[in-house]
Parts: sequence; C-alpha cells; structure tokens
Amino acid sequence: MIFGNQSLHGKHPDLADQIVMSAEVDLVAPKRPSVTDLLNVIGVDSPFHASFGYYADPVDATTAVLPRGWKNRLVHLPPGDTGGVKGLCLDPHDLAIAKYVARREKDRMFTRELARRGLVAQSRLLASLERTPVRVETRDRIRADIMDDFGASGRIASSRGDQR
Repeated sequence: MIFGNQSLHGKHPDLADQIVMSAEVDLVAPKRPSVTDLLNVIGVDSPFHASFGYYADPVDATTAVLPRGWKNRLVHLPPGDTGGVKGLCLDPHDLAIAKYVARREKDRMFTRELARRGLVAQSRLLASLERTPVRVETRDRIRADIMDDFGASGRIASSRGDQR
C-alpha cells in the first residue's frame, strides 16, 4: 500500500508535478510485515535511491490517522513496471484527512493545493471527517482548515472531487 502524497497516483496516474514530487514513497505491506522491513533495501541512501532519485520509506498502517472504512476505499495503482506487484493507494479524500490531522506546514500546503485543483470535494472531506477517530477539538480545527482551504480557492465543492 502506498501512503503519503504518492498515493494520488492511484486516482491520478498522470499527475506528474510538484504536488506529487517527493523523493520518498511511503510503503507498507499490511499482510506481510517482514516485507515492509525488506523495503529498506530500496530505502534512503540505497543503490536504488542513488540510481533512480527516489526511495521507499517503510511505514506501518498506523502511520496515518484515517477515516473509518478507508481500506474499503483503497484505489488500485494502474498497471506498470512493478514486477507483478499490485499497489493500493489511499483514496485522495482519505489521504487529505490524514494530512489535515498531521497538520505540518507541508501538509497544509498539500491540502490547499488539492482543494485548489479540484482533486477533492469539500462535502466528501467533511463527511470523512465525521468518520475519523479524533478528539472534538481536533475535529473542529480540521473542519476550519477544510473551510479555509476551499474558501481560499473560491470553490464550494469540486465537481471532479464529487465524482470520486
């Protein structure tokens, strides 16, 4: 499973710009934790990293706070040069909620850009937030951040995002 910004490639495989530009790909092998450890072979400062300019960052499924039911909304990574390995990506709305929870400056920039580009819908984010296991104060803060992101972009809801 791909967590983090790179999981946008599931719904948006041709999105090749700064919103998904990152040297790291957060990966987890949920049914085989030992494989997650093996991902270090292609991790930071590995020969793979030196050759290709990006690397695997092994994480576990508890890395992100996600809305209940997120596993049912996983998106298949389009086929490619994966050696037969099937990739699953977070739904963009679930990814956004995780970013709202984390709330680092880079996460705030990311969620603003998702809203600006119409890659997520305000209504779906607010519904997802209600299914997210966070404290009331955190929920209120995230709701305000969502409203700010969409208010700043001049959109009430995204038609592209509503279709997802």
